[in-house]
Amino acid sequence: MLQGIVVRAYSGFYYVEIDKEVWECRLRGKFRLAKQNVLPGDRVRVREGGGKTGVIEEILPRNTVLERPQVANVDQVVMVFACADPDPQTELLDRMLVQAEAAGLIPIICFNKTDLVGRDAVDAPAKIYTDAGYHVLPTSVVTGEGITELRNYLKDHLTVFAGPSGSGKSSLLNAIHPGFGLKTGQVSRKIGRGRHTTRYAELLELEPGSLVVDSPGFSNLYLPNIDRKNLGEMFPEFVPYIEECRFNGCLHRAEPDCGIKEALHQGKINPERYKHYLVFLEEMESREKKY
Repeated sequence: MLQGIVVRAYSGFYYVEIDKEVWECRLRGKFRLAKQNVLPGDRVRVREGGGKTGVIEEILPRNTVLERPQVANVDQVVMVFACADPDPQTELLDRMLVQAEAAGLIPIICFNKTDLVGRDAVDAPAKIYTDAGYHVLPTSVVTGEGITELRNYLKDHLTVFAGPSGSGKSSLLNAIHPGFGLKTGQVSRKIGRGRHTTRYAELLELEPGSLVVDSPGFSNLYLPNIDRKNLGEMFPEFVPYIEECRFNGCLHRAEPDCGIKEALHQGKINPERYKHYLVFLEEMESREKKY
């Protein structure tokens, strides 16, 4: 059998790159019966069917899985949020960061469309996330800011691009590699968010060994299925202070002698990030009560 990588899945067909050619494949019946998903990024073995068609016979073990968007074997995720048009959604960004931390992915934050705002509107949010320990990159396809740096981040990685519709993911990818020719859209003035221009996740080759995923935009992201006691560890800036909590399993909310709350009081933790932590903690508790 031949081995390849799934570059996209659409309408029951799976397009697998094998020796730099894309084959149209279907799933073997056992996968359909088991309702097992085959995701972009999956490494698979294919039985030839003739004329660059085949049947996926085996899905090789995955290193990582990102649930929304659903992509396998990615190394890192570039989270693209516009500085304006549409306005940045920091709670959604923090949800995505928790998801990336839980999945073991390296997150890179792009504050895009910097040409639409003043420098303070770029530097202020960038500092919050840089101080938290994240890679932050201001970008603009209009001025070219950050495009070279972003391209360097992508070398020798399988990277997924994610973020709200209208944030400029496809435009950034086109700027990095004009040959992609991805469709782009504008933000609707009526609803205040972008229209979906990417209809399914697809792997694109930037250069040999460097693959990127342009994924459909979304406006919601479920929190990962982790123990609520571990949520604080998904916030990198919390980690140095967790050991200062008096109680093991401290939820950093109402407990006395909490290292996180003391760091918050001293200005070492951003209040908005902490507020989002509490929102996520409450959501996790509500979810646990249902089950």
